[in-house]
Amino acid sequence: MNGDRNTGTSDDLYDLVSVLYHTLEGAATYEIYYQDAEENGDTELSEFFREIQQQECQFAERAKELLAHRLALTVRS
Repeated sequence: MNGDRNTGTSDDLYDLVSVLYHTLEGAATYEIYYQDAEENGDTELSEFFREIQQQECQFAERAKELLAHRLALTVRS
């Protein structure tokens, strides 16, 4: 909904860029939370934050792959 109408970018590309941004931002935030838990000696919590950080990084990688593929298709068109 925010793509074509407001930016001239297709919704699917806009959405992928948004997902990529937010997953990378989340991963950076979870790193801070991880460090805080580590400093407090809370292994359980630090492991939790590391786990969700890794998931966010995986989602970001997938979003990058999809974005690259779709951008390549756009260039060919």
